[in-house]
Amino acid sequence: MVERRSPFYTSIVGLGATMGRVGGDFVSAKTYSGIADEHLNTRKNVGVQDLSTMGKMDIKGAEAEALVNHIIVNDAAAMSPGQVRYSTVCRDDGGIMDDLTVFRLAPEHFILVTGSVNRLKMLPWLQHHAEARKAYVTDITAAVAFPTIQGPRSRELLKALSDADLDELKRWAFTSGRVGETKVLISRTGVTGELGFELFVPADEATSFWDALMRTGSDFGLKPYGVLAMFTLGLEKAYPAHGIDMDESRTPFHVGLDRWIKFDKGEFIGREALLKIRDKGLDERWTGLILDGDKPAATDARVFAEGEDAGVVTYSDHGYSLGKVLATAHLRLPFTAIGTELSIDIDGKRTRAVVAPMPFFDPEGARLRA
Repeated sequence: MVERRSPFYTSIVGLGATMGRVGGDFVSAKTYSGIADEHLNTRKNVGVQDLSTMGKMDIKGAEAEALVNHIIVNDAAAMSPGQVRYSTVCRDDGGIMDDLTVFRLAPEHFILVTGSVNRLKMLPWLQHHAEARKAYVTDITAAVAFPTIQGPRSRELLKALSDADLDELKRWAFTSGRVGETKVLISRTGVTGELGFELFVPADEATSFWDALMRTGSDFGLKPYGVLAMFTLGLEKAYPAHGIDMDESRTPFHVGLDRWIKFDKGEFIGREALLKIRDKGLDERWTGLILDGDKPAATDARVFAEGEDAGVVTYSDHGYSLGKVLATAHLRLPFTAIGTELSIDIDGKRTRAVVAPMPFFDPEGARLRA
């Protein structure tokens, strides 16, 4: 079996990371010092995660915008260079193939950052839809190291490290700068719910970048965090994860991502199917639960309402910032009102679960806007 290594592989193994396979044949850091420690440090100070495993699709040409707009449900034509948009990519039936971020570098130049697993299907999908267009799709995943630096001290740290003007950089925007001699793109994006930045770093300069980051970061409480802490940070913010909360059997409406669908932009893949679902409505909703006790529920555990089947858990884990066990679930509508008491079988024992508002943590998003 193929084993792909990120440009930061040697550096993160050197920090004592517990490595494991993640999407798209890559090995990556699962944990370093422990999930709770990494999670809480990212909320309190600043954390770094190696996200180089995520797909990077470079799209250029006179019809690059038309291609991107055909593929995504959001509106690429409304983007200016330097802007970022979040979007799902749907099949004709509205099922979600991936959720990704779209970066517009120039009028005829975009980069799509896809999921790690989904890179393997997004590349042929993009190339297929580019065939009749003046648009050229290149998988540049291996050429770009992609660290994400997240937490309340992330801006201070990056200002100490780079010459980029970060005081004026708004969320969903990016700029360029230098870290030492290395030219980087710095984007104010991330999936932790904190002030944070994602960086595009040339892969052949990744090691010297990482060394500089670690040197400077020690003054700011920087600690690396792995995939498992990424999931607990995202759970607190109720960010749905592809392959866990959503897949090709669900649409953006099923996971509360319909606000990113721009029906008025005109034709795109899945538009007709999504319009039908919008008009008909759903009989289920992606819902937040707070569980009694200190044990998370298993993925795909059934949720019950007085013995009646109410739905299924998508993901459950510790909300370390809140000191509670959290879960997300696809529940039938009658059971989704805030405060509804339900139960989940955990290790053969019925455990109480109460429907709670999402996101569980910082619902106003004040930390993102810091």
